[in-house]
Amino acid sequence: MISTRTPLRVTLGGGGTDLESYYRHGGGFIFAMALDKYIHITAHRPLFDSRVVLYGPQPEASDRAMDVRHELVRAALLSHGLENRIEAASLADIAGGTGLGSSSSFLVGFLNALHALKGDSPSAQDLAEEACTLEIKTLQKGIGKQDQYMAAFGGLTTLDIAPDGRVEVGRVDIPADLEAAFLSQTHIYYTGLRRDAAVILSDQNSAMQSDASPQRGQVVESLTFIKDLGYRIRDAWRAGDIEGWGRMLDEHWRQKKRLSSKISWPHIDQLYDHVQGAYGVTGGKVIGAGGGGFLMLFCPRNGQALEDYMTAQQMPRLRYGIDRHGSRVLGAAT
Repeated sequence: MISTRTPLRVTLGGGGTDLESYYRHGGGFIFAMALDKYIHITAHRPLFDSRVVLYGPQPEASDRAMDVRHELVRAALLSHGLENRIEAASLADIAGGTGLGSSSSFLVGFLNALHALKGDSPSAQDLAEEACTLEIKTLQKGIGKQDQYMAAFGGLTTLDIAPDGRVEVGRVDIPADLEAAFLSQTHIYYTGLRRDAAVILSDQNSAMQSDASPQRGQVVESLTFIKDLGYRIRDAWRAGDIEGWGRMLDEHWRQKKRLSSKISWPHIDQLYDHVQGAYGVTGGKVIGAGGGGFLMLFCPRNGQALEDYMTAQQMPRLRYGIDRHGSRVLGAAT
């Protein structure tokens, strides 16, 4: 029996530039943080039950891998040549559809478990690329490459994406006291809203893929600004410029909303404007592709007052740290 633990992630800069429709024209850049919040997978090969049995939010049992309804599981099993005799269970610290990359984290964790069952130990790079191939090529998901890489690598991580799709992974190291300041002043709140990232990203992909699209020029301009801003955000973290990070977070959000009408909700925009004036929030954004999930707010001075206000709005604060390891095999038993 194999158990894996795979982190969720928060994008700090460059979000959206990891889509092939953008990076193939000049490369992309992502700066992201893996959270100490996880997707947990347990898998084994039973001795006599030949079915594929899944336990989780949508349990199912099938005689063959090709009949499995869970498309990520089906694609992973078929790619590994495992037709049957698999039992797996999944648990999530945070529900899917909330902007933290849970689908890719699940896939990376499940693939890691399948490799371990076969006695393999892939590198983080190979694991990330395998997940990208299944989600983006096999299943034709309109998503980028950052979620798979962050799930596999963890940490405070940069992804330089070449026009041909190759990814160079880097690390951002900061002193412990500076990290603590960033984390204490960068709040994350659960909005209670959930959405499908692929639906949100479809507007951006459609605009980028059609030269005739009237939105193409605006999307290209916004994503290029967001990519350049991603480098500046990375440099601010390295330099310990906390105030600069907050201001750039605001720049990022205002540009991001130009990519699609589905990225934000009117009441989220109204709340954001209010907390900027009332609590000194200097920057914020909806985490992930947009539309719901978690709201990140940088609040350098009135953190407790902001937390009390957000709690009154029924948006609880997420306490989090940085995962340093990426997807891990935690246990193996026979």
